[in-house]
Amino acid sequence: MIAFRMATLVVSSWGLIFASAQAAPQPLSVQIEQAARAELTSRMAASGLTEPQIDVAVVTTRAAPPCVQNVAIEPLDTRSPQRMRFLARCNDTPGWRYEYVVRARLTAMVAVAAAPVAANEALTDAQVTIERRDISNIADPITTPDEVVGQMSRRMLRPGDILRSGQLSSPVLVKRGDAVTMIARRDGIEVSTAGEALDAGARGAMVRVRNANSGQVVRMRVAGPGMVEPVTN
Repeated sequence: MIAFRMATLVVSSWGLIFASAQAAPQPLSVQIEQAARAELTSRMAASGLTEPQIDVAVVTTRAAPPCVQNVAIEPLDTRSPQRMRFLARCNDTPGWRYEYVVRARLTAMVAVAAAPVAANEALTDAQVTIERRDISNIADPITTPDEVVGQMSRRMLRPGDILRSGQLSSPVLVKRGDAVTMIARRDGIEVSTAGEALDAGARGAMVRVRNANSGQVVRMRVAGPGMVEPVTN
C-alpha cells in the first residue's frame, strides 16, 4: 500500500511538472517572431502570391523582465519587411513596454524577364518565365505570364529582372484620328458602324468616338485594335 501511494505521488509530481512546462510561456523573441510571421502571412495571402516563403529574425536582443500575464505584442510599423517594429507590453506592469525590430526575407514564384526587352516593346511568351525570387522590397510583383504577355515595358529589361506592374503599360490599340468600328451587342444581335476615334486609348480605356454616319460624338470603351463598344456592354 505504501509503495502504491509513493508511486502515485511520483506520478502526480511528474504530472504537475509536465503541466507546468506546458503552461510556461514561450520566450519573448519567439512570440515576436510569431507575430511578425502572422502579419506577413496574412499580407502575402491577400496579395495572391504563388508559393510564398517567409524567413523572420528578431534583430533586437534586449532582455525584458518577467511578465506574470501573457505579453501583448502589437505591430508598430510593418511597411518594410526588412525593418518591422513591434511593441511588447505587459498589462499588469505599468511602464513595461519594449520595442523590437524584426527583419524578414520574403520569396515567391514570380514572373521575370527571360530575355532582353527594349523600352516600349510588347512582351512575348518567350520573354517571360517564372522563378523564385526575393521580393522583400517589391510591392507589385507579377505572378503569372498571362498578366504580362502583350504588355509594353516602360523601360529596358535585362534577363532575370523581376516584372512589376508599375513597369508595364497596356499597348495603345486606338489612336486619335483612327478609323474604328463601333460595335454594339444585345440579345445575341451585333450591330456595327464606322467611326473616328477622337482620343487614343489602350484596351478598356474610355475614348470619344464620332459616328461616321450621324456625326454624333459618344464615349466608348476600347475593345481591341480598331474596335470600340458602348460603355454599358
